[in-house]
Amino acid sequence: MVRWRRAAQLAKLLVVAPMLPVTGAVAQTDPMWLAQQMGTWYRSAARAAPGHWGIAVADQAGKILWSLNPDDPLIPASTVKVFTTGFARTVLGGTARRPTRVIGAGAVDPKTGEWIGSWGLELNGDPTLERGQGAGPTLYDLTLQLASAGIRKLTGPLNVQSADGPATAAYPAAWSRHHWGRLFAPLIGPLTVNENIVWVTVVPGARPGARPRLVGESPEGIGSLMRMEASTRAGRRAKISMRARGEGGWTISGWIGSHARPRVLTAVAGDPRIVLNAAWGHALRRAGIAWNPSAYIGAPPTAAPRVLAEVSSAPLDSLASEINRRSLNYGAELLLQWAAGRETGAERLTAHVKEITGIGSGVELSDGSGLSYADRVTPAMFISYLAKFPNTAAGRNFPQLLPANGTGTLHRLNSGFPGEGVVRAKTGTLGQVSNVVGYLGRSEGTLLVALMYNGSRPWAARQAQWRLFRMLGAHGVVIPNDSLPEGLVPHFGGEEADSDVVWPTAADSMADDTVEAPADSSR
Repeated sequence: MVRWRRAAQLAKLLVVAPMLPVTGAVAQTDPMWLAQQMGTWYRSAARAAPGHWGIAVADQAGKILWSLNPDDPLIPASTVKVFTTGFARTVLGGTARRPTRVIGAGAVDPKTGEWIGSWGLELNGDPTLERGQGAGPTLYDLTLQLASAGIRKLTGPLNVQSADGPATAAYPAAWSRHHWGRLFAPLIGPLTVNENIVWVTVVPGARPGARPRLVGESPEGIGSLMRMEASTRAGRRAKISMRARGEGGWTISGWIGSHARPRVLTAVAGDPRIVLNAAWGHALRRAGIAWNPSAYIGAPPTAAPRVLAEVSSAPLDSLASEINRRSLNYGAELLLQWAAGRETGAERLTAHVKEITGIGSGVELSDGSGLSYADRVTPAMFISYLAKFPNTAAGRNFPQLLPANGTGTLHRLNSGFPGEGVVRAKTGTLGQVSNVVGYLGRSEGTLLVALMYNGSRPWAARQAQWRLFRMLGAHGVVIPNDSLPEGLVPHFGGEEADSDVVWPTAADSMADDTVEAPADSSR
């Protein structure tokens, strides 16, 4: 109670303090109006969601206009992705792409079309690889390139490598084991296929007693790893599930009604290499290439390894925009590995935030996605980063990388605004966490907002947070892009998946800010 009173007294001092001029000659929201609005809102929010609140509202230069506990370190959840996006952009640039390649040393036998020599796949952690439905590059794209080069036969087991170390995928040590096996927490690493999850669509058999059928799968070829033990019954209901087998693959059991709608079953890939083998074999068959995975015995190749086929991800800005829009934990961790390597990513990310803000405390990060319960950030640190990063060389148009109101994880914030883009913000949700951090456009200047709640009523806190954004943004303006010289404008869209994609992904299990969503999916 004492700490709350002190914070409230500080807040009163802040909101009546004379305001300093800001760059761009932009007038600021009237402090008395803001103090009245924030005070009324917070009293209601605290009643609906008692707990630990940390709040800061600032002008676009980062000068705090209203605050409550702004220096208290709180669990940030997926708002960490704001930092990860900025860090990756700083290190790699917004146009960087992640390649996937077939590497080989040898030559094609012109008579038989057989590749004589060594070959293998180079996977580098493209989060969109083999995601299906045209949402990213595919293994089939690679095999078509091999076929166009005259290759009709490959011999030898699939060798998988990465440009920056072993081609592996592992569960991050910073994540709670409670999340193991859940779709929002798959294995992370260069070895990535369809976000390291699998899904199949099951429909009833032709008649009761018949085996159900698979009519959809991702990645393509995963059906070969499914063992169908389910049955078809009369009716419209279903009780059907998919469980992993010890030797690899999955068993589908239960039953589905003869008039039931299709059922989509999903699972985390416990061994992505098995999935990759199935998907690679399927892609080769589609391209007309025979593959004998037996060990190849022959003369060692004399030529140096070279790239036989290559596909690339969308530019980093497009990936980051989608990762923030879907709050994709998997993609954020891959961005961090891409920018900082696999061992010191969290330390370098923390150092980046401190360097940008010029503040030596107020942030300690254990991962790049925010799924770790050990992460801590203060509202004041978020405000400082939101204010200062867009003024760096890597920060131009940074707000545009965050979801707009009515889209992605802000889909519930779809009314009460003059248009899409008045708000650009990132949510963060865990079992007892509800945060929203970002930008809110107003005619007198863009506001920076950090609303952080750690407590037992996160859903009620989120509704209160939405009410504040609607109140402050009711007469807002769309946040504009920066004016950049031609050729320097970052890429923000066009190649990312639409927000209403119909195929399952890891994010589909955790549609942010809904009552039905898992409470601890870090969004």
